[in-house]
Amino acid sequence: MQTQKKIKDLRQILKTARSQGKSIALVPTMGNLHEGHLQLIRQARDRYDFIVCSIFVNPLQFGEKEDLGAYPRTLEADRESLRREKCDCLFLPSVQEIYGDGLEQQTSVNVPGLTENFCSTSRPGHFEGVATIVTKLFNIVQPDASFFGLKDYQQFLVIRKLTQDLALEIAIHGIETHREESGLAMSSRNNYLSKQNKEKAASLYKCLRSCAEAIQQGNTDFQQLEKKARTELKKASLEPDYFQICDAESLQPPSTDTQHIAILGAVFVGKSRLIDNIRFQLS
Repeated sequence: MQTQKKIKDLRQILKTARSQGKSIALVPTMGNLHEGHLQLIRQARDRYDFIVCSIFVNPLQFGEKEDLGAYPRTLEADRESLRREKCDCLFLPSVQEIYGDGLEQQTSVNVPGLTENFCSTSRPGHFEGVATIVTKLFNIVQPDASFFGLKDYQQFLVIRKLTQDLALEIAIHGIETHREESGLAMSSRNNYLSKQNKEKAASLYKCLRSCAEAIQQGNTDFQQLEKKARTELKKASLEPDYFQICDAESLQPPSTDTQHIAILGAVFVGKSRLIDNIRFQLS
């Protein structure tokens, strides 16, 4: 596995790969890789010839009171994991390499509509930061495809929309959430949790599943279901940020035309904020 820290060096490597007729896939990450990330690498490896994984803790998507400085960084372990998964190239740029003159001087990318609720409410500017760095990485790598985990479902829809709106010829693949035995969605922020808090956090997925089952059995009182779920989360010593049933394509309240439902949830466990979701087709 090669490691490149400079954009110009990465582009040279990719130019060579393309000249050899290889298809290229990008897996963007912020590092601290867990099994969920490695599933993305494996899916990319199965479908494409040359795999680039980026590790970049993007300051533009962190708010003033968020955990940028404390975000777990495990570079050597990450390198070893990527080698085992036969990743071809690790892109490891500095903030200076990506943002040059500074964050305040950056051109930014805003995706309207999908970024108006849920995580945007709790994390103002977050999706602008995500959309900006993903667009930059797409421009740097110019991959045939890119892979994202569906745990961050709102983020996935935002990236899919910006790709469509900017007419980028990149296939966007969403890969299902990888879970611990308890059902807890794997996340880098799980590292912050004690064993006791991990057990509490698993209640989020249980509430998502219970709500989905109720809808599939014909319960369409969505407000009542949401209220019940928030009550159950509080009983489990979790502080709900949001718990909402919506159309899986628009993230708006379900309508008579809705065919796919997404239930999105976010909770605070101690100082950590965890997100999860469940999606299904209406019969």
